[in-house]
Amino acid sequence: MNYNESVQQLLKTDGALAAAVVDYSSGMLLAGGGSSNIDLEIAAAGNTEVVRAKMKTMGLLGLNDSIDDILITLGEQYHLLRPVSRQDGLFLYFVLDKSKSNLALARRSLVDVDKQIR
Repeated sequence: MNYNESVQQLLKTDGALAAAVVDYSSGMLLAGGGSSNIDLEIAAAGNTEVVRAKMKTMGLLGLNDSIDDILITLGEQYHLLRPVSRQDGLFLYFVLDKSKSNLALARRSLVDVDKQIR
């Protein structure tokens, strides 16, 4: 599954508002889609800093582990960040309407897309 197909697959999830594939070495949006109310270029750049900060902190703590996903819970939305397991330097960004989504199913969708992305 290519990057655009990955985004389209995530957007089929109940409550999905937006999804993207992001290069966290540059903060560049590689593919994205969903609500026009979410500026994915800004979101990609901003969430790149979140991923970088967590990776740096793990290094400083001497944690020899990897990030499965990062969940940011807002009043009305969930924001999920998941590093792509088979392509170093990329992460999936997923925005969901909190009132219309099931967090467990959304995380499952991320895992499934992560396994298929190339």
